[in-house]
Amino acid sequence: MIGRRLLLPGLIGAAAGLAARPASAMPARLVSVGGGVTETVFALGAGSRVIAVDSTSRFPPAAAELPQVGYLRSLAPEGLIGLSPDLLLVSGDAGPPQALAVLRAAGAPIAIVPEEASLAGVRRKIEGIAQALGIDGTALSQGLEADWRMLDAPIAALPRLRALFVLSTARGAPLVSGRDTHAHAMLRAAGAINVVDAFAGYRPLSAEVAAALAPDVIVMMDHALAEAGGRDALLRIPALAVTPAAAARRVVAMDGAYMLNFGPRAAHARHDLAKLLHPTAALPAPPPRPWA
Repeated sequence: MIGRRLLLPGLIGAAAGLAARPASAMPARLVSVGGGVTETVFALGAGSRVIAVDSTSRFPPAAAELPQVGYLRSLAPEGLIGLSPDLLLVSGDAGPPQALAVLRAAGAPIAIVPEEASLAGVRRKIEGIAQALGIDGTALSQGLEADWRMLDAPIAALPRLRALFVLSTARGAPLVSGRDTHAHAMLRAAGAINVVDAFAGYRPLSAEVAAALAPDVIVMMDHALAEAGGRDALLRIPALAVTPAAAARRVVAMDGAYMLNFGPRAAHARHDLAKLLHPTAALPAPPPRPWA
């Protein structure tokens, strides 16, 4: 077991010491927590080292078949320690804080990977994880950036749709995404305007506010749309029925992990969301990639 704790943003410096070790000393038993983190590990070719993942790690399919340690926001430190990992790669969104504190106090080999919803953030994620694993992440990082950059000009030329991201409708009023969220960042990356900019995070939406925001399109995760009862049931919700999106029946849904993980598939997700928002647009498709 690696006798150290790796805490990002200091991961890059700490991982350099790991990279200098012989290959036999590299972490061989990994627990990966967070869908974007797990995607990155597999995209770097280290999937065979992963012994367990959290329940949000559903891609690639091989990751979904591994033993699970539970939901990333409700980790049980005893179970993680009991797996005797060489390294715990944990998303910065994971918790609760008390569980992470227990892991640190126990001397568990843990690296906290920040979640930044941007191209630069994904590159930092790739490069940090690669160094922690003693792998060259240059090809993955540069490939992702090339795919992302090729979409910049074509997406910038698209008309700006006014979009509303609905996280869920389980409690009656739709829970919608404001600033400083992965949904906000992906809407902007796909060329849309997030109509909710008065607050950060997620809040319930009233019919009065929804009418004033006047979104052209509603964007959701596909499982959340299914849980809402489908498009017809969604558009009957009072807070959404008053919008131009409801009048035009414009609802767009994508796999949530694909759309919001900001991992190695981020450029492909950006392209696919932009195409759903603008189905007639001639957007260049990112080339096929092994990690996508």
